[in-house]
Amino acid sequence: MIIDQLKNVFSQFDDSTEVVSYEELASGHINDTYLIETSNKKNYVLQRINHGVFKDVSGLINNKVAISNHIREKISHLPKGEKNREVLTFVTTKKGAPFYLGKSGGYWNMMVYIGNSVTYEAVKNEEIAFEGGKLIGNFLNLTSDFDASRLVEVIPKFHDMSYRFSQFEDSLKIASKERIELAMPYIDLVWGLKEEMHILQQLKESGEIKLRVTHNDTKISNVLFDTNNKGLCVIDTDTVMPGIVHYDFGDAIRTICNTAAEDEKNLELVNFNIAFYKAYVKGFLKEMSSSLSPIEIKYLPLGAKTMIFIMALRFLTDFLAGDIYYKTAYPEHNLDRAKNQFKLIESLMEHYEEMKIREIAV
Repeated sequence: MIIDQLKNVFSQFDDSTEVVSYEELASGHINDTYLIETSNKKNYVLQRINHGVFKDVSGLINNKVAISNHIREKISHLPKGEKNREVLTFVTTKKGAPFYLGKSGGYWNMMVYIGNSVTYEAVKNEEIAFEGGKLIGNFLNLTSDFDASRLVEVIPKFHDMSYRFSQFEDSLKIASKERIELAMPYIDLVWGLKEEMHILQQLKESGEIKLRVTHNDTKISNVLFDTNNKGLCVIDTDTVMPGIVHYDFGDAIRTICNTAAEDEKNLELVNFNIAFYKAYVKGFLKEMSSSLSPIEIKYLPLGAKTMIFIMALRFLTDFLAGDIYYKTAYPEHNLDRAKNQFKLIESLMEHYEEMKIREIAV
């Protein structure tokens, strides 16, 4: 039974209390995550990392523990209760290790549960967008002096545009004639945007844009809010890696500013919410502006366009390759996802001048 397994794993971290009940948390799509209630009423989050997706699990866990410890030092002036709500607190095993390796090969780590908190799957108003921007900006600001080269690259080439284009070209070689015909308008769009979509990577490789700690999964559901809708804590730091600020900014905008789900087939419903963008930017720059260089600020709007494009490209690539990566519910599911993201880019471009940071009061 799962409860027996959880009790056994929990005892590797803490044997001063007992597991009373558990609840599976379904917010993530990769790892197995459980809310653990104990007999002393102190709750924890127990997580098994998916070793099939993440090859260097010990590196992954060491990454997020190191980042949490760094943030904890930066906010050490706060009262303990407040501090424990603003950064993840990882619990070591009884042997002092940051994770427990089970007999079946599963890697487990444990965090203190942050109570009286909420998450959102989608942004409903500008207040949530603003608070989300503040919290992601604060996370990046607090880690801006952490040596990113110390972090393990848990997903190699995750946002590497040249690599994604190489995958795309490979998919074209194996795609069926029928799939190529269905995708042809979007294949043409990809080639038309190729040069622009490499700008950020070129600036990164030339050193003109700083390599820093990035979260790499900044959807709004990875921001924890208090019950008054004020941002508390950035969670799900499994993909913390070296990167550039535009990855986190752009991915947040991609998920926050789409007026429809990313697989919505009615493209008339897919639009770029400029009001949410402006609210997010205000919150983001409130915390982050002092840590950003002028060139980083200049290219933030391109970061949004680039991150939307890279997801469109990945969906299109998977469709052409025969749906080998993303789970699909029907034959053209990945193509519909790609169409959705390309429509979002089209809508974004209608607001592109308005998106420039110099035009937004902060």
